[in-house]
Amino acid sequence: MARIDQIHPGDALPEREFKVDNVELFLYNAVLWNAHRIHFDYPYATAVEGYPGLVIAGPQMGDWLSQCVTDWLGEDGDLESLEYRNRKAAYIGDVLYSGGAVTAVDAAQGRVTLKLFIRNQKGEEILPGDATVCFPRRSV
Repeated sequence: MARIDQIHPGDALPEREFKVDNVELFLYNAVLWNAHRIHFDYPYATAVEGYPGLVIAGPQMGDWLSQCVTDWLGEDGDLESLEYRNRKAAYIGDVLYSGGAVTAVDAAQGRVTLKLFIRNQKGEEILPGDATVCFPRRSV
């Protein structure tokens, strides 16, 4: 039996917890060459931009969504598309969670659609997303 035959709408993807610190945030943004000071300069982020702390980068949270999907897929399939929307900022000190659920399965085409999320410690969905994954047809 192919794995796609065992997947059903409503199936949950495993959740993962994230607690970003200053070093991780700095290094992530350095790799992207993202020099926006809200990600590394606390006095600037708070006094000039008015944030309550250093802002976790939206692309970093988007990467967590892709990791959520690829960890769930394992070697069985491929991430075909991923979209996400930044709805609310997250800051150093927040506890964040990635996860999602299957919304549709097209076994004939080998495709599964997913609804994804990043939630904060208050349970607020701050970064919703959608993904499509494909499972290659296996010859027997």
